Amino acid sequence: MKRVVVTGIGAVTPLADNFNDSWLSVLNGVSGIKQISKFDLSNLKWKMAGEVLKFDPLTCLSKKEVIKLDSFIHYAVAAAIMASCDAGLQNESSKLASAGVIIGSSRGGIGSIEKAAVKLSGSRPKLSSYLMAATTISMAASYIAQKLNMQGNCLGISNACASGANAIGEAFRLIRRGYSKIVFAGGAEAPVCRLCIEGYGVSGALSNANDASASKPFDIKRDGFVIAEGSCVLVLEEYESALKRNANIYGEIIGYSNKTDAFHITKPSLQGQAGAMIEAINDAGIKPGDIHYINAHGTSTLIGDKTEAEAVNIVFKEQIPASSIKSMTGHMLAASGAFEAACTLMSLGQGIIPKSINLTEKDPECNINVITEKKKADINAAISNS
Repeated sequence: MKRVVVTGIGAVTPLADNFNDSWLSVLNGVSGIKQISKFDLSNLKWKMAGEVLKFDPLTCLSKKEVIKLDSFIHYAVAAAIMASCDAGLQNESSKLASAGVIIGSSRGGIGSIEKAAVKLSGSRPKLSSYLMAATTISMAASYIAQKLNMQGNCLGISNACASGANAIGEAFRLIRRGYSKIVFAGGAEAPVCRLCIEGYGVSGALSNANDASASKPFDIKRDGFVIAEGSCVLVLEEYESALKRNANIYGEIIGYSNKTDAFHITKPSLQGQAGAMIEAINDAGIKPGDIHYINAHGTSTLIGDKTEAEAVNIVFKEQIPASSIKSMTGHMLAASGAFEAACTLMSLGQGIIPKSINLTEKDPECNINVITEKKKADINAAISNS
């Protein structure tokens, strides 16, 4: 089987309009969570989000494309182009032509769908002829392929907030099995709209706090996640291909697991989560004791954090350092899994474990080693949970 490395990363997040600045913000414990500015908050209980604010879609798309496409596609295309440049592929037309692309999204073009629904309630509704194409989840991958002239495998994945991590995992499998040499993979979301906020809110999933510290994974006062938007795309490449073109290598992906527990529509399963970690470690051909850092899913929900902590304790016999990037970004749904995988690679390469912010008093039922100050560490292998 082929070895798989990461040679490029691009991102648009609530922290910055590029990956490097986003990563620096993570290292500095900067929060991207603010009061929502993109729509009227009248009579809305939940007012905080991780919005993408420092981003101009015209840097990568024409004015016509910006108008006809949903924001989640804007973010995905921008992240993919940045990843391509970072990997040194911008002038490698033959390599891009054979490359694949897999992009995950949970909500797709929900913002554009909401705007269309509002139009329908008017006296003379006229919908865009692009509405269906521009809001479907697969269009993020499809449009990246069009913009970069990629003609390999092209997939849109929707597995809720695991979608971005699943996209990377499936790309890893394609390369490892020899089906592709290069695959762009990641996640993209633009769920900061009234329909999504209120929908998650009434389900009881969102934090009721209305300040920047609303996302507080593993804290005893956590009360839900904070919705966020953005995209992150990684360039996965077969190791020998990367060596031949002298590409920069961020790190190697050595194992992956995607596991369902057939249990409940939203409630997490302890055994399912533990099983996914065990399968990923086994797939990598290593042991739990070889893992030196856990990039936690850590959404800041009561049951989610508790179950993840319990699962970690089943798998790992020692208190391995862990942190949650969502304490700073909020929950970017599919984009979070991809961004967190990218941040995990940076931790490996730079030997730095980023801190979790907003953790004032750890919940005793979340008995894991959550890092609250960034620390230097010799990290040979890490795991990223989604």
